[in-house]
Amino acid sequence: MKDRNPGGVPPTMGVEEEFFLVHPAGRGAAAAGTRVVARVPPALAERVSGEFTEYQVEGRTAPCSDAQELRTELLGVRSGLAAAARAEGLRLCASGTPVIGGDGGRADVGGHPRYRAGVLQYRAMHDDFAVCAFHVHVHLPDREAAVLVGNHVRPWLPLLVAMSANSPFHQGRDTGYASWRSVIRGRFPCLGPPPYAESLADHERLATAIAATEAMLEPGMPFWDVRPNPALPTLEVRTMDVLPDVNDTVALTTLIRALVVTAAERVADGDPGPRPSSELLRAACWRAARDGWPGAGVDVLTGRVVPFSVQARDLVDHVRHTLRAYGDEEDVTAFLRRLSEHGSGADRQRTHLAAGRDLTAVVDALIQETNAPTPLAPPDKPT
Repeated sequence: MKDRNPGGVPPTMGVEEEFFLVHPAGRGAAAAGTRVVARVPPALAERVSGEFTEYQVEGRTAPCSDAQELRTELLGVRSGLAAAARAEGLRLCASGTPVIGGDGGRADVGGHPRYRAGVLQYRAMHDDFAVCAFHVHVHLPDREAAVLVGNHVRPWLPLLVAMSANSPFHQGRDTGYASWRSVIRGRFPCLGPPPYAESLADHERLATAIAATEAMLEPGMPFWDVRPNPALPTLEVRTMDVLPDVNDTVALTTLIRALVVTAAERVADGDPGPRPSSELLRAACWRAARDGWPGAGVDVLTGRVVPFSVQARDLVDHVRHTLRAYGDEEDVTAFLRRLSEHGSGADRQRTHLAAGRDLTAVVDALIQETNAPTPLAPPDKPT
């Protein structure tokens, strides 16, 4: 493959973030999504919405060209949601799962018809399906190319799970996992890594066949971890837990953009992407969810178990020319340094528990970091 410097105007990127609403007293999740969304200022109305349960709200950025624009957008949306939550006597919290159980048991499902249809189709599987993600969109209007780019992104999904893991606790219990959100999602038959696709037509045929089994709601809207977005001219990557630190979100988003751009170059050169075993890829994602950063995981292209820090270095080397072309290398390097020094969000949650002695300290730290304009240093790990 010839090395083509991306140059020119970078493709835009956008982010969706999901958050829990929590009570400031008991720190449990609060079923108030509809009320909080209604309090958001009109200027942000198109950027926020409810989510699957009333425990949650979602914020969305506009398409952004660079890291600073994305950071400004994210901070603005978070600020608006946080203010609306405070007006209801609540707080905004970025964690992949509820650290402490919600009020009144299972929360009401949001009002969107798709959410209601999901409950009818999946039944008790949705009973504790209150999980918060962040999704990255990269502008890629050619859907045929987007499917093939997805083939190139698939092998890196376990690493993205490990780097973003931020859900070790679930309803008052340490799960032993770094990303329990990934485990909850993984029990669904059509959530997780996408299948390899020879073409857009192949992708659509498989989605239609799976929908006919009722394992997928709609063939036009698969919920795989990488997909051409059904409504937007983007490739969407959906495997990550929501992150409390905006700077981590920005850095990981720019890294994913660089991966998509690099993959698009390869597709343009006639490379349809590697074809690792889907079963091995799903197993690798599970191990990444269990162990997280700074552990080791399966490199699905070689079958070897490799430290995630080494896999991250390999990914940066793979996309370095794109990161440099768009001015994103420094942000990504700083993100990897933070991971090396302080661990993932899951590590930091456990560090806050050790320092504060109970889970309310974990929630307090998440709330503070979710609303901070600059990174907050975690407490020293206990000796």
